[in-house]
Amino acid sequence: MCDCSGQQRSAPCESRYRYDPLHYLLTTIELPSASQVVEASKERPYLSLRLELPPALVSSVLLEAGYIPSKKRTDARAVAVSPLDGNLLEAAVRLIRLLDAPDEVPVLMPLITQEIIYRLLIGEQRDRLRRLAILGGYTSDIVRAATQLRQNFDQPLYIEDLARELGMSVSSLHHHFKAVTAMSPLQFQKRIRLQQARRLMLSEGLHATSAAFRVGYQDASHFNREYKSLFGIPPMRDVQRLREEKLASQDSSLRG
Repeated sequence: MCDCSGQQRSAPCESRYRYDPLHYLLTTIELPSASQVVEASKERPYLSLRLELPPALVSSVLLEAGYIPSKKRTDARAVAVSPLDGNLLEAAVRLIRLLDAPDEVPVLMPLITQEIIYRLLIGEQRDRLRRLAILGGYTSDIVRAATQLRQNFDQPLYIEDLARELGMSVSSLHHHFKAVTAMSPLQFQKRIRLQQARRLMLSEGLHATSAAFRVGYQDASHFNREYKSLFGIPPMRDVQRLREEKLASQDSSLRG
């Protein structure tokens, strides 16, 4: 779960989501994504809160509250933006204030986190979160599949082996994976590879060809085509643009 001051645009998969101080972003699976702060200033800087909700704790709160998942068909997508109500906001503020009271963290943080989970379970995203909190079912299989793809993104993808390991047919894996992530397993792996390559070029100074091979590509021209398809321009031009934008931002901050 994420909330922020200012505004941020996030683009996991092919969709784009925009949220601000009046909305929160809920993700149920870690997706390869890119984010952009679209509204911030020196007077009103961008601040955000990211809170990881352990599935076991979500299930525990779910059971303690006596809730059961709705039997009606619900949206299984892994990402959603919803309005932030007063009770949820107040709990989040109390959690942040613990930064000024470290001695209270061991006792109060677990309680406030459970309250936040409870508020989410009775809020707009209740059906999605309740269903995803239930252990078993195809959703947990998709979480396992996504975790494997993320951990082994630089290795060849054999979809038949992955489906067999999960006890699913290939067609069922494709169907449920796309329902949750809005991507096929191959698209999911490709997105992770390209974002990792971008990080390597920016942080380690790798050339595009070296980054391509590091993340699992066997053909540099194939990598260049897919990179341009995702980010809009060729790899090295993109890296140069990002570096120039960073320098311009730093210069602006110094002048301010």
